[in-house]
Formats: sequence, C-alpha cells, structure tokens
Amino acid sequence: MRLTLHIWRQKSANDLGRMVQYEARNVNPDMSFLEMLDVLNEELTLRGDDPVAFDSDCREGICGMCGFMINGVAHGPRRGTTVCQLHMRRFRDGDVLYLEPWRARAFPIIKDLAVDRSAFDRIIAAGGFVSVPAGSAPDGNVILVPKQKADLAMDAAACIGCGACVAACPNASASLFTGAKITHLGVLPQGQPERCERALRMVAQHAAEKFGSCTNIGECEAVCPKQISLEAIARMNRDFLKASWINRGASRSSGGE
Repeated sequence: MRLTLHIWRQKSANDLGRMVQYEARNVNPDMSFLEMLDVLNEELTLRGDDPVAFDSDCREGICGMCGFMINGVAHGPRRGTTVCQLHMRRFRDGDVLYLEPWRARAFPIIKDLAVDRSAFDRIIAAGGFVSVPAGSAPDGNVILVPKQKADLAMDAAACIGCGACVAACPNASASLFTGAKITHLGVLPQGQPERCERALRMVAQHAAEKFGSCTNIGECEAVCPKQISLEAIARMNRDFLKASWINRGASRSSGGE
C-alpha cells in the first residue's frame, strides 16, 4: 500500500503549527497505525529530519496514551478502537490521510500529535477515590454488590482517559470522562461515603480546567474506544444536583442556628 499523509507538525505549544505532507510507501496491511508511523519516523531519522511525535505506551488499547484525529475522526474510522489497535487494512491503497492532535484549550499541544492531558489527572485527584481501611485485601464476599450495579461500575471503569471524548465534542467537554469516573465509584457501596463530595469536587475541577459544557450532542459516545454510554453523564448530573441541594440545605440550617 501507498498512502499520502498530511501530518500536523508543531515544535511546541508556543510555536505555530502547519500540515506537512509525507509519502508512506510499502505499507503492510497488517501493520497497526502506530507501526506505520514508526516506519515513517525511521525514514525521517535516516534523512536527518525530526521524527513525528505522538503518544503511545501499551499499544494494546488499555493505557489511553495514544490518540489523535484521523481525517477528522478521533482514533480513526473504526468504532470502539484506539489508534494503536487500528490496522492499515482498514484503508485503501492511495488513500490521503490527515493526522491532527486533539484540539482543546485544556489539552495544550506538547509537540506534533502529542498533547498534555494532565487536566484529567487533576480531575481524578479532586475526588476519584474511596475511603477504605489500609491493610490486607478483604474477602470478596464481605460487601455484597448487586450484579446490575457491578456491571454499571465495570462499564464505567473501562474508561482509559484517552481524551477522544474531548476532541470529538464541539464544546471540548470532558463530561463523559468525568461522568465515567464519578459513576464507577458512585454506584458501588464502597463509594458512598464520598459520593456527594466527589461529584461536587470533580465537576468543579472540570470547570476549572476550562473544559466546555455538555449539550448532549453525543459525539463523545460515538468515538469512545470503550463505548461508554451517555448515561454516565446523566448519573454525574444527578449526583451533582443532589449534592448541591444537600449542601444548600446544610448551609441554611447552619445559618439558622
């Protein structure tokens, strides 16, 4: 296969970027997309050019490191797939591909296709934890969890924090990510002590990071490689509204006293 690649090149967040055209020759259809870029980078290095920077780690679709736009679609044309799991057989000989980084104020570009997603870390740090005793692991049957809630928690916990939801959203909202993190703890018994405070803190941090608001367009769900449902956002909103009313009632009681 032979492909024409238009890749966004930008040396740093403070530099102006531009699209640069490359020719990828003798592409093996069994290569993953990142392996194809590895081969391109080897050729660029041999020519003395700067290789294309992109994030990757596990290359198995579980770490969330990889991710960029391919022809305007986060992670490319195959649903439920990360870039590292996308194979070149999904494309045709002679295709023209445009590769761009996630575009969001909260994700400043580091270089080329690599962006800084540490805003996600700060959202998790704001409330993505539970109060449990330290020590040896408890017996698995000590706390009974209904299967429906266990399934909901596992589905939400599948979020790998890749940022595709933000990149696809016209508002650059991270509501699907935040909702997934709130949901996977909030539906379990172990997550109840901080449930209200968790929602308030994580939503507040979401806003502080300058992510946009959710307007239920659904692009985030469409490109999520783990196919997390918009229902996670609904659960986040319910927890946030409930926590807000509880806090308001507590404030009024304190003021009255």
